[in-house]
Amino acid sequence: MTEVKFYEPSFIPEAGLTYSVIAAKFGEKWVFVRHHRRSTWEIPGGHIEENETSYDAAERELREETGAADFVLECVSTYSVKKGKKTGYGRLYLAKVLKMGPLQDKSEIKEIKIDSFIAEENTYPDIQPLLFERILMYIKTRGEIL
Repeated sequence: MTEVKFYEPSFIPEAGLTYSVIAAKFGEKWVFVRHHRRSTWEIPGGHIEENETSYDAAERELREETGAADFVLECVSTYSVKKGKKTGYGRLYLAKVLKMGPLQDKSEIKEIKIDSFIAEENTYPDIQPLLFERILMYIKTRGEIL
């Protein structure tokens, strides 16, 4: 069983942060990516590299995986994913993409999709819908996007 929990954006877990995930909106639609080795869709994101902040990782991953060339980025939440006895932590970001450019990471990402709704055939069905739900709740409480 997978358990996902959300925390304040500034929460720093003792175990540290591993991932940055970015729900990216381009116009009125969402940006999803498909990895070369998968047939499913996912929210852009990835590992935080050594000597990199979660924000820096979010900026890098968004550019590399989607081709986003100009965007505004905001941290929505820190989150944890517990599977069995293992728990990992990440940061969830919301991006408003103003301009798309060419896809930078063609070695990893096969294609991007811009759509109104999260794909049913998503890569992490026990995690991604919950992250997306958290993003929608954040937007609803703010009344606007970024």
